[in-house]
Amino acid sequence: MNNETTHALALSPEDIPKAESFFKPHRIVLIILFVGLVLSIAILMRWDWLPRYLPQLGNGILVSLAMLFTTSLLGFLIAVPLGLAQVTGPWFLKVPARLFCTVIRGTPLLLQLWLLYYGLGSLFPQFPAIRQSFLWPYLREAWPYGIAALTISFAAYEGEVMRGAFAGVPKGELEAAHAYGMGRWTLFRRIWLPRAVHRALPTLTGETVLQLKSTPLVATITVVDVYAVISKVRQETYLTYEPLLLLALVYMCLTGLLVLAFRYLENRIPTRGA
Repeated sequence: MNNETTHALALSPEDIPKAESFFKPHRIVLIILFVGLVLSIAILMRWDWLPRYLPQLGNGILVSLAMLFTTSLLGFLIAVPLGLAQVTGPWFLKVPARLFCTVIRGTPLLLQLWLLYYGLGSLFPQFPAIRQSFLWPYLREAWPYGIAALTISFAAYEGEVMRGAFAGVPKGELEAAHAYGMGRWTLFRRIWLPRAVHRALPTLTGETVLQLKSTPLVATITVVDVYAVISKVRQETYLTYEPLLLLALVYMCLTGLLVLAFRYLENRIPTRGA
């Protein structure tokens, strides 16, 4: 890194935000209102039920996180070939990939989930070969269908994102790699895929947050996630606002952690020449 680049990246004292710029009158008023709202919720509402349901809430959060990370990882692994097929694939790969992304993105996730669980899941018991196979203990459960539906949905949305990311990598970089004698797999692994992922990372952050907000749908097929636990609390305690406010707080905290993790990842990736 030369002196000009070092000077350009260096922060001057004027660039560092000052405390006076943050603690302005309107912001102080908003902070006071927020603190007052939190204290009012904590003091005036009923929370005596919370210790009894804490273990179930903890398990529900773990289930939600497991659904999120599993489906996001599997969906991304599917999205990469989907995006690549739409950019460079022959027509017999490009057309199915584009059709898959269009159909999945054009239909509600809840409909896809119910088609898999109540549709496909109701057909499996009719085949003795499936009932006697090692897969039957899993296929009779609800969570595989939830994972499948969320994975397919994430793959379709991220497949379209990766299509744009692959197409947006400058052709000069790929031509330079060819000129250095790189093979197709080496070029893809060392140049094309990392650059495409780097370009898609901000959008991937948003898609992962949306995936987190989609996980409560699995409660409609009897998967006991944190939303299902809150629904049980509402039914047993006849409370409405307290459980829902706690659920909102849980998802806000999880979303904040996700955003911070992706921000950290973005800052760790060099952006020169992006």
